[in-house]
Amino acid sequence: MTDDTPSIQDVFAICDADFIPNYRCKAFTLMRQDENVGQVPWQILIVRWGEAYYGYVNRCPHERNPLNFEREQYFDPNRKFLMCGKHGALFEVKTGRCVEGPCEGEGLEPIKLVLLDGDVCVAGVRLVEDDSPDEDETMEIMIHPE
Repeated sequence: MTDDTPSIQDVFAICDADFIPNYRCKAFTLMRQDENVGQVPWQILIVRWGEAYYGYVNRCPHERNPLNFEREQYFDPNRKFLMCGKHGALFEVKTGRCVEGPCEGEGLEPIKLVLLDGDVCVAGVRLVEDDSPDEDETMEIMIHPE
């Protein structure tokens, strides 16, 4: 394992890999632990593009609004770029870089994803865990698909 490879303790399953259709995007709201503020909602996008998965914080760098202005609307009309529904900024799916719009040259905040046992997982982020006792003692996190 290299320094940039997350340990199994740093990986949280978000959804089954097949939950996101090919060339589509799904949004999730998780609860993240912030050292300064405590528990905060964390809105993310996961895009399945062919066999690859890309994750970004669901926030346009221009005015920090969520990309989707309408439910499940994340792409430009040609389905080539992710698009901010408020100002029309276009972002490359594979890099998150803005190629057109008011934040051209900036980019979406990437999220480190790993595929593990058929699940899409986020890595390297402290998510809020459910501390209630559980019979099988598995860890739970709050996940709310949008």
